[in-house]
Amino acid sequence: LNRNIPYLKQQSVALLGNTSTTVKFICGVVLLGYGLSYSEEAVKVLSVTPGYLMPSSFWLWTIFTFCFLELHFWEVLVDIVTVGLCGKLIEPLWGQMEMLTFCAIVNFGVAILSTTFYFLLYMCTFNTDLLFHVHIYGLAGYIAGVSVTVKQIMPDLILIRTPLGKLSNRNIPLTVFFVSLILWIVGLLEGTYPTMFLSGVLVSWVYLRFYQRHSNGSRGDMADYFTFASFFLM
Repeated sequence: LNRNIPYLKQQSVALLGNTSTTVKFICGVVLLGYGLSYSEEAVKVLSVTPGYLMPSSFWLWTIFTFCFLELHFWEVLVDIVTVGLCGKLIEPLWGQMEMLTFCAIVNFGVAILSTTFYFLLYMCTFNTDLLFHVHIYGLAGYIAGVSVTVKQIMPDLILIRTPLGKLSNRNIPLTVFFVSLILWIVGLLEGTYPTMFLSGVLVSWVYLRFYQRHSNGSRGDMADYFTFASFFLM
């Protein structure tokens, strides 16, 4: 492990080099959140707990903190790589403010949709563990949003050709969702991950499709290759 630290540091510097202060700040906060994850109390305070996320609750701040908390180091690495790629690929096209807006909207939407999902599950099962023992945290929803953005920017990029068909950017969001679902079924991922990822896909697509403001004054992206049905095409 000690031998890998210089290599990881070198790769991190290469990835985050020439990125904005905002990108570096987000990565730094994610690392800080991982450090705090060793405290069970910090996890409860910083993550979204569905039963506590109500308009009359004093836990509403968790909508703004949950996305920076990770419990596993591999998730931290995925987050840093994703945010770094945003700084290299998306931020130059959108600008720093739009990238921050997108990040805030996606994470806020993920918190609300994921919480709503667990409330619906509770209404079907009356299992209070779904309300008070489920903790929603991390950037899984934002990672989903980035995959949708890459699909929008480079819709026809073919990644893999297989006997069953080709895998392109348009397939990545739902492919990753189904893989995360399988990993949850076999016990390698928490159930919150596929929930957050699918929520991130939905929120980011709705925002990019209908609401994102462009420099020419238009809103959204009505291109045929960015319809919701295009996510399912091979």
